[in-house]
Amino acid sequence: MQDPAAVQVRTGSCLCRGVTFRVCGNPLRVGICHCADCRKSSGAPYAAYAVWPIEAFKQETGYTSTYTARSFCTTCGGRVAWLSAGEAEVPIGSLDEVPTDLAPSYELWVKRREHWLGPLTGAAQFDQDRKDVASTAEAVPAG
Repeated sequence: MQDPAAVQVRTGSCLCRGVTFRVCGNPLRVGICHCADCRKSSGAPYAAYAVWPIEAFKQETGYTSTYTARSFCTTCGGRVAWLSAGEAEVPIGSLDEVPTDLAPSYELWVKRREHWLGPLTGAAQFDQDRKDVASTAEAVPAG
């Protein structure tokens, strides 16, 4: 059993810091997504996020509202997390530690990636969604 004092705790917040949260331990995975939902919700050509088991995520302060499982601050509108299917997907940009030690290992929806963005070196490339965590049969080699 791991010593609870040795478990890494990361903190984060929305833009106005009205909503604060923490995640404990290492994420299950870290990725980048170029899908329409991620582009629209982030206002950027892609979203970078880390995914933890839902029990590793705890909202500490503030009020959130949700839209399609994405929670956001009711004051500033800043994204906090996407809570669904037993997982908490946290935008890397909402974490307090900058830069983070988190590096994406895959990219999703690369068929929607902007032509001026190249593939992330060493990251698995998926034309659309990953089929599951264990399968990389749909991955296109990074090049």
